Amino acid sequence: MSGLKLTCLDCGQINRVPSEKLSAGPKCATCGARLITDKAVEVDMATLQKAARNDDLPLVVDFWAPWCGPCRMMAPEFSKAAQAMSGKARLVKLNTEAQPAAGATYGIRGIPTMVKFQSGREVKRQSGAVSAQAISSWIGS
Repeated sequence: MSGLKLTCLDCGQINRVPSEKLSAGPKCATCGARLITDKAVEVDMATLQKAARNDDLPLVVDFWAPWCGPCRMMAPEFSKAAQAMSGKARLVKLNTEAQPAAGATYGIRGIPTMVKFQSGREVKRQSGAVSAQAISSWIGS
């Protein structure tokens, strides 16, 4: 069976979506949630690990915490980038305060930190608050 593998960010089910259907708003076969959105989605560790390991579309994670000033400054920029990159990459957020194991698992030393996963592995990371345009070009490069 061909198509891109995408993990449902709501229920964790792995779905196959034909490339040409990415812009048609594909939904999870199990729970019906949208697989491609124009919003940054909050995820937990289990969902992040499964999506990072299995997804064929690039997955960009914003590791953040609610008490972090630069994280709060970057949040609307990350959301704008999620809108701009819809269908090209999926942008997710992981709250490191609610998911404390994330820091050790992914070697997060400062927040906000963005990590891009592609084909089951980390391909790059960047720390510090940046603009939506900078996020989009960082993802695309």
